[in-house]
Amino acid sequence: MLLNSFDEWSPLKEVVVGNPAPYTRHDIDLSFILVFCEMTHHRNPAIHKVKKRYVDELREDVDGLVETLEDLGIRVHRPTDLKRETKFKTPYWQSTGGPALNVRDRALILGDEIIETAPLIRARYFENDLLKPIFYNYFKAGARWTNMPMPMMTDHSFDLSYVNDVDQDMHGTEASLQQTPSPFDVGYEMMIDAAQCLRFGEDVVVNVAVENHELGLQWMERHLGDRFRLHRMYRLTDNHIDSFFMPLKPGKLLVRSPKVRDALPAPLQKWDLISPPEPTEHLFPTYEDDDLVLTSRYIDLNVLSIDEERVIVNSLNPELIRTLEKEGFTPIPVRHRHRRIFGGGFHCLTLDTVREGTKQKYFD
Repeated sequence: MLLNSFDEWSPLKEVVVGNPAPYTRHDIDLSFILVFCEMTHHRNPAIHKVKKRYVDELREDVDGLVETLEDLGIRVHRPTDLKRETKFKTPYWQSTGGPALNVRDRALILGDEIIETAPLIRARYFENDLLKPIFYNYFKAGARWTNMPMPMMTDHSFDLSYVNDVDQDMHGTEASLQQTPSPFDVGYEMMIDAAQCLRFGEDVVVNVAVENHELGLQWMERHLGDRFRLHRMYRLTDNHIDSFFMPLKPGKLLVRSPKVRDALPAPLQKWDLISPPEPTEHLFPTYEDDDLVLTSRYIDLNVLSIDEERVIVNSLNPELIRTLEKEGFTPIPVRHRHRRIFGGGFHCLTLDTVREGTKQKYFD
């Protein structure tokens, strides 16, 4: 089928679902800390081991998601299996690459085009190679396929201003993140995740928190020209926005708090907001002190719409399910236990490649 996806809610026909194995570790280097700054920026750079039982349970839950999607008549694609995590080295740094789990992060689908974005985390530099067989099939069927320039990712490529501002606000001091000079330094480089974008037909909302994101947005503006309108949101959060708000259908936004309205682009401030009860810790597994939790309690807002009525939602969050039902939606419960350990909900785990919708104007 031809690549076609313009928004987050039109009837879903084809989707990529990430692979969880082999997921054993996080390399907590500068790039990782900057993405998960509110959770990790006081940790010393190190290797964090992820417990096998979490990965095994994640695999069970992802299999359940795949089964649910297929039962709904949706064609599911999977990234190439990675037999083991792979160490790699560039001229500037070294890291360990893992599986393509949160496949939303590094690929933006705009209509008939795949845009591979420039990574934020070094360990994910080659992750999209595991999606290339899928992308090639869409390319052969007529899709456009574009790659944002890949950054060198030296230490001085990263803008530390957001994490320093967060630390200043929370603790009254700047974070002491070391940046080692390199002969390859070129200043700040474009780095931005596709999960910093949400699609509304011909309009795309993009969260920008640092200069790296700004450069990525400028690249998209020049590349897309007048085909799409990009709307800059400044520092709604550090990077990804799909657990802050999610469009469920034209005129309806799922939000973590009504306060989000003030940060939205003007056209979205007119949409109806659906705000579920504040999530509490009892909705999540109890973790040990040495476990690394990567997301906030709002991660279950990271839902996947099947169409304008049906929404895949975490079965472990009954408050969210009841809220959606009251608003006239049909929740499809699927279990996802360790979303906070693995840094993503159902929207992160998936990349919708074919939806029935066309490029409509929803902001006028």
